[in-house]
Amino acid sequence: MKRLATLFAFSLIFLSSQILFSQEIANLDEPAKEICIKTLFEGINSSNQGLQAGCAYMFGELCCDQAVITLLGILHSNPKEEMRILAALSLYKIGDSRGIFAIKQAIKFDESERVSKLCEGFYKSFINGKSEVDIEVALN
Repeated sequence: MKRLATLFAFSLIFLSSQILFSQEIANLDEPAKEICIKTLFEGINSSNQGLQAGCAYMFGELCCDQAVITLLGILHSNPKEEMRILAALSLYKIGDSRGIFAIKQAIKFDESERVSKLCEGFYKSFINGKSEVDIEVALN
C-alpha cells in the first residue's frame, strides 16, 4: 500500500509540474518535437511506473499518433488497471480509430469492472462529440 501511495504521489507531482511548467510543443520546430516524442518513448519503456504513467499521459496530451501502438499494448496487457485506464484516456484524446476500437472492446472484455466503466465513459464521450460521419470513419 505504501508503494502504491508513493507511486501516486510521484505521478501527481510529475503531472502537476507538467501543467505548471509546460512548454508549448506546438511552437517547437520539427526536430525538437521528435526529440520530445523520443524522450517520451524512452520513459514509457522504463521500469519506473510513475515515469511510465506520466509519459502515457503526455502522449494523450500531445495527441501523438506515433504512440497508438504502444498505448494499445498497455491497454491490452498491463497488469495494473490504473495504467490500462491511463492508456485508454490517452487513446481517447488521440482519437485514432484503432484506439477508439480498442476502448470499445475493453468495455466488454477487460477483466476489471473499473476499467470497463471508465472505457465506457470515454467511448460515450467520443460518440457524443462526433457526427455520424466521423463515427463511421473512426470505427471502420
